[in-house]
Parts: sequence; C-alpha cells; structure tokens
Amino acid sequence: MIRSVIDIAVKAGDAILDIYKQEFTVELKNDNSPLTTADKNANAIIIAGLKNIAGSIPIISEENKLLDYSIRKNWSSCWIVDPLDGTKEFIKKNGEFTVNIALVKDGLPVLGVIHVPAQNITYYAEKGKGSFKIENEKTSRLEIRNLAEDGTLKIVGSRSHQTPELLEYVEQQKQFFPNVDFVAAGSSLKFCLLAEGKADVYPRLGPTMEWDTCAGQIIATEAGAVVLRWDNNEPLLYNREDLLNPYFIVKNPLLH
Repeated sequence: MIRSVIDIAVKAGDAILDIYKQEFTVELKNDNSPLTTADKNANAIIIAGLKNIAGSIPIISEENKLLDYSIRKNWSSCWIVDPLDGTKEFIKKNGEFTVNIALVKDGLPVLGVIHVPAQNITYYAEKGKGSFKIENEKTSRLEIRNLAEDGTLKIVGSRSHQTPELLEYVEQQKQFFPNVDFVAAGSSLKFCLLAEGKADVYPRLGPTMEWDTCAGQIIATEAGAVVLRWDNNEPLLYNREDLLNPYFIVKNPLLH
C-alpha cells in the first residue's frame, strides 16, 4: 500500500506545482487561514486515490467537512490528510510546503508519506519497517543523529509560527548545551529534519491540527525519535474529539 500512497502524494504535488508556477488567488477560510486552488485540487486527487486503493477506510482531511465525533469515535482506522501543509509557505513561494498522508489505527499512525513538491523529495515510513527518503530516484534509510553529536543542540521550529514559549525553551537549553542553534523550517518538514539527523528536537509550543502532524509523527518515530505531549509525556494520539493538537515535542529520546 505504501507505494500507492506515495504515487497519490506525488500526483497531488504535481497538481500543486501547476498552480505554484502561476499567479493565483488566495481565499480566507472561516478561521482566517488561507486557501488556494492548489489545496482544493490536491485534496480532490488524494481523496479519489485513497478511495480507489482502500475504499472502506474513512478519511479526515483539512479540506473535507468533518464528521461528528459520535461517528468518528467508532473508527478503528482512518486516513488523516493535509493536501497542502504550509499554505503560507506556498503563498510566499519559498518551497517549504508538503503533501501529508497518514494511516491511523487505534489512535496511532502506522503509515505516513510526506511529499515535498518543490524539491521533488518524498519521506515515508511504515510501523516497524523504518523511515526512508526518496531523492533523485534514490531511496535512503533515515536515522536520528546522536544527541548534539557536533557539540551543538539543534532546535528546529516553525518559520511562520514562533511563540514566546518556543523562544523561552531555546533559552533554557542554553543552560545544558554549550552551543544551541535554532533552525527554522515550514510545514511538516520539521519532523523530517529530525528523522534525517539534521536536528535534535522540535518543540511545538503553538497550535497545530492532527493533519499537520500525523504523517510526520511516524516518519520521526520510525527514525528513532519520540513524539510526546508537552503536558504529560504521553504519545500524541489521533482521531480525537478535538482535532486541535495539544503542545508536543519531537526529540531524540536521550534528551530530557
């Protein structure tokens, strides 16, 4: 199934790039978040593709009408999709936007694909099978790096959503590590930076939705990281009644 999901993500990414190369208009959704034709086109491709390969599995997508929790709570499995994660980065045309597709079973992701259309790079993982990156038609296995292996703790955070809590966390880590670098990145790429050993920790002390994080979570954990709620160190779960995530942290498990 993973190959089929990768193909769907790439097709959605191609549709996004078709719009990316043009002048495009931006709508505002009810929550004032931006929406473009690229979001809509990619969503249509993904929904059709997933229904084709696994028609019985329901889909939660940022761009679909959300079913009530009284229905969703009975789902043992579901897809969680963000057809264009990082719409603000897309609008800025900085290339840091992604297609996110994940399969959830009993609250935890078991398969995830993150495609980066502007870079033609795809990250993917399946539970128990490892985490991988496809670049220039070559596939490489991903592993987190040794904690601060170059003497510098590398903290990755949002390019568009930095919060006072995040900046406070960066300052706190300077008590424990002689060098602390802050690396900014957009969309779900922050999970991927940890997975491929380019960062040590991603504290998310600001709002995200389940579709922003689900695919990234399994890509990071299959590479050796942990993804935990900030408030209680429990795993970040999915298809909850409220799809707004609690604050969380993605990190090398050796980092306290």
